[in-house]
Amino acid sequence: MNVLITVDAVVTMDPARRVVQGGGIIVKGNRIDRVLTQAELGAMAPFEGEVTRASGCVAIPGFVQTHIHLCQSLFRGLADDLELLDWLKLRIFPFEAAHNSRSMRVSAQAGIAELLRSGTTTIMDMGSIHYEEEIVAAISESGIRAFVGKAMMDENTLHPSFKESTKDALSSTLQQAQQWHNAADGRIRYAVAPRFVLSCTDELLTQAYEMTGDFPGMLFHTHAAENRHEMNSVRQRCGMDNVEFFESLGILRANTCLAHCIWLNDREVDLISKRRAKVVHCPSSNLKLGSGIANVPRLLQKGITVSLGADGAPCNNTLDMFREMRLAALLQKPQHGPRAMEVKTVLEMATLGGAKTLGMDDEIGSIEPGKKADIVLLDLHRVWNQYADPSPEHVYSTIVYSCSPENVRSVMIDGKWVYCEGAQVTLDEGAIVGGAREELRRLLGRVR
Repeated sequence: MNVLITVDAVVTMDPARRVVQGGGIIVKGNRIDRVLTQAELGAMAPFEGEVTRASGCVAIPGFVQTHIHLCQSLFRGLADDLELLDWLKLRIFPFEAAHNSRSMRVSAQAGIAELLRSGTTTIMDMGSIHYEEEIVAAISESGIRAFVGKAMMDENTLHPSFKESTKDALSSTLQQAQQWHNAADGRIRYAVAPRFVLSCTDELLTQAYEMTGDFPGMLFHTHAAENRHEMNSVRQRCGMDNVEFFESLGILRANTCLAHCIWLNDREVDLISKRRAKVVHCPSSNLKLGSGIANVPRLLQKGITVSLGADGAPCNNTLDMFREMRLAALLQKPQHGPRAMEVKTVLEMATLGGAKTLGMDDEIGSIEPGKKADIVLLDLHRVWNQYADPSPEHVYSTIVYSCSPENVRSVMIDGKWVYCEGAQVTLDEGAIVGGAREELRRLLGRVR
């Protein structure tokens, strides 16, 4: 299907980070064919195909969230006011262990529905030990673009029964990667996901990373340097800090994606830069768990690719990328100055930076001819937004500082509308909410 989208402005996020006033976008199949200026649009012959006239809207690339836990969406609000290790021990591990196939499916659906209606078009998700097939099914049906991967854990002192053997973790991951890497016409890909150092043996970490060499484009997705108490335990076990340990195992590489990275020493920052590993900044999660504030300006100055993620619903209570952008911009200013995180930089982290983290910046992350048609239409004519015309100076500021999911009018992924004029196209929100309530009630009855 050919689609012409006309808007007030196109925020392309191409290398020049241009804002094209007026004009529109032509989509052919699942790719962007042309970005039109207002003059080019006016000179066009009558368009043969679907025309979407989005007056009052700007078009932006779909948000790319590079650290999500869809398996935890049911647990929102049930794990407040705890630091990381207690949060895992007292709430999250017991809850995840109580999942069955039905609760896992509706948990994934609930998270995806929230992500779509708030403009996220691509995620990297870390699942749980079991029922990864339910997460993949929900992703496939919804139309969202995703890297998926079951959480690998062969050690667990916090909840000893919630783990599996090293052999089973590796064999099931391999089987899933063979089945799902580049599934759904490439919309679904795989990222091996050892959970974190304290839940994985050295053998699991190294063999999981080695697996990525057998699948082009596969990523290694894990947590690192998130919490001070966690770091003390890592030092006791490994005799060094988290990222230094990854370097010693030979698993710190360009396809290594590290969530959090709050408590890094100077050598670790240099190692991440040298190895071209990627960092995922999760500001809301880091604040809510009391973990700390990552020094993102320092990472960016070292040339490190930094992207954004909401993390899981129970350590954030929302999967809203607008809030992550706003916090990412504001958190650094008291220490590093008001220009430390400019709005263009933050919006790039949420779009093209996420694409670079996933090794997909030649396919998504900006609105350019030849790239996948992952497009979000934002209605900026709202009482809480900037009243001036959407000039380049104003549009970035409005998106980062004053937009919310209420601004999202429509969302396209792979050339198809998945959220249109304020309504889900591929999902039934009413059924999801009803199912989530019932499955959570049953799950809580299974918790041990």
